[in-house]
Parts: sequence; C-alpha cells; structure tokens
Amino acid sequence: CEHIIIATLFSEEHIKKAKENKNMPPLNPSRPSPVTFLLMGIPGLEHLHAWIGIPFCCMYMVALMGNVTILAVVKAERSLHQPMFLFLCMLSVTDLVLSTSTLPRMLCLFWFRAHDITLDACLAQMYFIHSVTAMESGFFLAMAIDRCVAICDPLHHATILTHSRITIMGIIVVCRGVAFFSPHPILLKQLPYCRTRIIAHTYCEFMAVVKLACMDISATKSYSLSMASIIGSCDVILIAVSYVFILRSVFRLPSREASLKALGTCGSHVCVILVFYSTAGFSIFTHRFGKNVPAHVHIFIANMYLLIPPFLNPIVYGVRTKKIREHVLKILKRLTFPYVSVGS
Repeated sequence: CEHIIIATLFSEEHIKKAKENKNMPPLNPSRPSPVTFLLMGIPGLEHLHAWIGIPFCCMYMVALMGNVTILAVVKAERSLHQPMFLFLCMLSVTDLVLSTSTLPRMLCLFWFRAHDITLDACLAQMYFIHSVTAMESGFFLAMAIDRCVAICDPLHHATILTHSRITIMGIIVVCRGVAFFSPHPILLKQLPYCRTRIIAHTYCEFMAVVKLACMDISATKSYSLSMASIIGSCDVILIAVSYVFILRSVFRLPSREASLKALGTCGSHVCVILVFYSTAGFSIFTHRFGKNVPAHVHIFIANMYLLIPPFLNPIVYGVRTKKIREHVLKILKRLTFPYVSVGS
C-alpha cells in the first residue's frame, strides 16, 4: 500500500507540472531561453527511490570519510609526503568533488522528490562531472608515471619527481580537464530547448540533456565524444606503456621475492584503474551500442560509474597500502585510548 501511495503522489505531482507546462507559452526555438528541467530519476522504479537512496547514501558517506581520512593522514604524517601519496591526495580531492557534485542532489530527488533543476545548475553539474572525470584519469596516469620511475630508476626517483614537478603535473592535469570541457556549458547554454523538459535520469547526463534541444546537435555531440575519446584513449595508452616498462624492469630483478615486492607496490594502482576504466567503458558501450538495454539498467550503470570509484579508491589504498593502514590504525588507537601510549 505504501508503494502505491508513493507512486500515486509521484504521478499526481508530474500531472500537475505537465498541466502547468501546457499553460505556459511555447519556447521560442530561435533563441536560447532559461529552462527548468525535471529529473525523473530511474524510470519504472520511482516507487523504490526511497529504498535505492539508502545504499547510495551509505556509499557516499564511506567515500567522504575515506577520502577525507586519506587527506588528513597524509597531511599529518611527514613521512607520507612522497610522490605516490601526494598524487593519491589529488585523486582523493577529485573523488570528493565528483561524488559531491552528483550524490547530494540525487538523494534529494530520491527522498524529497526534488525533481526541479535549473538550466544553470544542470550545466554546472554536467561540467563538474566531465572535467573532474578527465582530471581523475589524468591523475591515474601521473600515478602510473610515478610507479614507473620508482621501479625502473629507484635511485633517482626523488630527484626526478620533486615536489615542484609534482605540482606542475597536478596543475597540467587540472588545466587539461578545465580547458577541454569548458566549451560544454557554453555550447549547451546556446541551444534552444523547446521539446520536453523531462530528463529521464538521476542527474544531468550530457546525452540526456542535449537530446532535449530542438536543433541539430551533431556538432555538440561530436565535440563531447571526441574530447572524451582523446583524453581516455591517450591516458590508457600511456598507462599501458608505463606498465610495459615496469614489467620489463621487474622481470630483470634477480630474485622472485624482489619481483613480487615491486609488483606489490603497483597492486593498489592497478585495482583502482581497473575499477575506473571498466565502469566508464561499460557505461559508454551500453549507451552507444546497448539499444536493447532497459533504461533503468543504463541509469544504474551510469550511477555506478560516478559512485564506485570514489567509494572504492580509499578502501583499496587504505587496505593495500601498508603505510596508510598503519597510520590510520595509529590515529584510531589514539582516539580510542587517548591515555595509552602508542608504543605500549
């Protein structure tokens, strides 16, 4: 009965909004107009939105606590001020921005039926998703370069990847994401939206929004797909090249123990790379070629693409990286037993 009531209320609300839209004067397709969109959520599963929001909220809280913990631990422990952990901090910041730009708004949709979103807010959310995702891919590449230098030339690792060079690499990654996807909101802002205002999604996905425009969108779609393809393919190729050099150096080590130890330092990086690119690739392929895939399945995959990497990255690095694990346990011990010395 509760589900029927929720579904009825949801339907009545959208019937009311539809009537209001009918009474409004039609949009002029010859010029851009300010628009308020309606996010539908997951089509066909509206009555389960409240329940779906619970695991999403739990994953978001874990992502927040995990990434903030990594930032706090690395900042507090000077012994962790090394290239790998500095790049990890940059990755944690992008995870925080990526998850926070989508999950709070999504939870408001699920729990409070906040379906309205303005055009400017929609474009801002879309811009953060695209640019921060490009930054995250760039930081994975930077971490691969760090592992390559650390294993292939360990004696000069500290002199090659100095703090100034790490800062420059971080700035380049951020500027790349900002510059390549800044045209997105500008292009979409100029489009006239004279079709339906309903976005059948949980957030402002690029393809879901651009389809609402009532003019030729082939150039806009081509630009977005080409930028995403160029950035993603270049990063993946360079990461693969880095690991080719890593494996070549590992196989030249004199003992099996040394080889396993060297590969062990790359384990966390490989895990998070596989999670990130597999979810991203699966989302892209289902959107491009999965025409028979149900809409709710595609939306779930798109949500996992934005939620799983920020959720798993701090867990993987916290569990697999000994230094972070030891420092987290040390801090927890201090908080739990403040009057007991750490060495006791």
